[in-house]
Amino acid sequence: MADQTIKDIRNIALISHAGSGKTSLAEAILHNAGATSRFGKVEDGTTISDYSDDEKERKVSINASVLSFDYKGKQINMIDTPGYADFTGEVLSSLPAVDGAIVLIDACEGIEVGTEKVWGLADEHKLSRLILINKMNKENINFDETLSNIKNRLGKGCVLVTMPVGAGSDFKGVVDLMDLSSVDAAGPDKERAAGLRDALIEVIAEKNDELLEKYLEGKELTPEEIKNGFKKGVASGEIFPVFCGASILDIGIKEILSAIIDTLPSPDERPARIVKDAKTNEDKELKSDPAAPFAAYVFKSISDPYVGQLTVFRVFSGSIKSDTNFYNATKQSRERIGPLLNLFGKEQKSVTEAVAGDIVAVAKLKNTSTGDSLCTDKEPVLFPKVVFPEPAISFSVKPKTRSDEDKISIALQKLVAEDNTFMMQRDEQTKELLVSGMGDLHLDIMINRLKKRFHVEVDVGTPKVAYKETIKKMAKVQNKYKRQTGGHGQYGDVWIQIEPMERGKGFEFVDKIVGGAIPRNYIPSVEKGVLEAMSRGIVSGYPMVDVRVTLYDGSYHDVDSSDMAFKIAGSGALKKAALEAGSCLLEPVMDVDVIVPDEFMGDITGNLSSRRGKIAGMDVQGKSQVVKAKVPLAEMFKYASELKSMTGGRGSYTMRFSHYEEMPHKAAQTIIAKYEEQKKAEQEK
Repeated sequence: MADQTIKDIRNIALISHAGSGKTSLAEAILHNAGATSRFGKVEDGTTISDYSDDEKERKVSINASVLSFDYKGKQINMIDTPGYADFTGEVLSSLPAVDGAIVLIDACEGIEVGTEKVWGLADEHKLSRLILINKMNKENINFDETLSNIKNRLGKGCVLVTMPVGAGSDFKGVVDLMDLSSVDAAGPDKERAAGLRDALIEVIAEKNDELLEKYLEGKELTPEEIKNGFKKGVASGEIFPVFCGASILDIGIKEILSAIIDTLPSPDERPARIVKDAKTNEDKELKSDPAAPFAAYVFKSISDPYVGQLTVFRVFSGSIKSDTNFYNATKQSRERIGPLLNLFGKEQKSVTEAVAGDIVAVAKLKNTSTGDSLCTDKEPVLFPKVVFPEPAISFSVKPKTRSDEDKISIALQKLVAEDNTFMMQRDEQTKELLVSGMGDLHLDIMINRLKKRFHVEVDVGTPKVAYKETIKKMAKVQNKYKRQTGGHGQYGDVWIQIEPMERGKGFEFVDKIVGGAIPRNYIPSVEKGVLEAMSRGIVSGYPMVDVRVTLYDGSYHDVDSSDMAFKIAGSGALKKAALEAGSCLLEPVMDVDVIVPDEFMGDITGNLSSRRGKIAGMDVQGKSQVVKAKVPLAEMFKYASELKSMTGGRGSYTMRFSHYEEMPHKAAQTIIAKYEEQKKAEQEK
């Protein structure tokens, strides 16, 4: 950090609905700050922050990108976050690392669903915010209406700081209402600018008792009082300055850059973080003090093709030097580190030390991952865990070749380490490898990364549903297995009773053999045969559950009986009994919570009912409604994309397993018929 102090650091995130121009704003800021010599463009794939191949190809931000640069003696760490809901995990993990945010709003589109979501997240983290009404060069803009909407929906503390000169193709520049000389030079717009400046000063005065008293007495506030009152109001979250501009034309950007330095808080101007003392498990305050013990939070992991795994963290207190070590309180282990790195998109620059407020990265750590708390072992602390949403959609993946089979697990583990909303698991019942993510686009990109980055080719399919079989009533059968093949034969004779058990109870084997009808050493073999038959299912190939099997009689042969004979007899008896007891199919039913604005309630409940869903209740969550329902898993595979189109991207849902339930006869028959066809095809081979 050279001669800079903690007061010279600014940590900010660019957040918005998708397509509002965050990456172009980042380019404009870097260019104005002299950090780049050319103005990169998203369309050309030449921006600093969208540097990965999949971002260049799709022309959208997929990863949060850290851009560290110096400007006028200040160290600015800017994080350009993705706007698409599929990549919300990147936003969630980045926000704990910053002290302020710039919220972008498309001048033409106004406040969109993503705007409200990121605003709510910034509220949760109590972040100071600037608002940029971007893309003022677009046609059909009603600036006053957009500004009025911002105040109504994001709060009265939103106040205009730069006034646009013209709009659409006539957008020429901005008037800085904080600067009296800029207002005086506004020409024909001077009167309007003066009125807006008065409104701004009134808001600043209202948030400060001393200034309010002076203002109400009709005394003029000095430029210093206005500036200090403004800064305090922004830091406390009572004032949200609204700027306007067109980042792609480099208009209104100098004012934003000045506000980052002059108005947004430095790390030591933020309230202390609340962490847990890892020894006592009690909450404690962590102040941004470079002289205090070292404590940092890992908010991102990057798989870099040249240096391997990069771990990115924000230092909250104390300091750390290159080529030393730290204690990972989450994993309870020590790690040695190499050089500390400042990140500038894909570029890295070595630094000798990082102090409270800094954002840095280190390469090739063995045990550290996103969400970990780093500190000293004498004063270990744990930062609050970020709660990521449950994945909304799953695909099954199958390696195309033997070599892909060998590489797939390692490749998927690396992708999971990089992205907290991407998951992989092997379904024990269906034996499928499943990948889960936030939406179609998310999984499409992850599968593309498997191919491009790790050279693993996969076939993608809809996952199989883990159905189960059970029985409806009690049945008693005898099954005798008898084979004579010269020499010793095979003989096993069993009488069993099967009956249904309560849902979820699994399996119970009851031994009621008396008088040595079957020798004790053969009874485990009968149970083994029963279990084998149950695992393969009787009518559908899916395992049988919730059954009690009672072995109550049988007979044996002194010479021909064996473990194998009784195992085969037990297996056959189970199959016979299950057919008599009325075998039926069970399907997994999920608890589904759908969060939507009020106006979509009718569509959502109707759609869930059409998926054999049962509405269990309604709830209120902020400005949205929550529909609670129980829906069969088989009906939910394409729900993520359908919900998106039904609600214009404003709906979201979570899903978790609830219970197994008997399938309707017609639906079950379709699955049984498919199994019969498959069996027939296998026999014909």
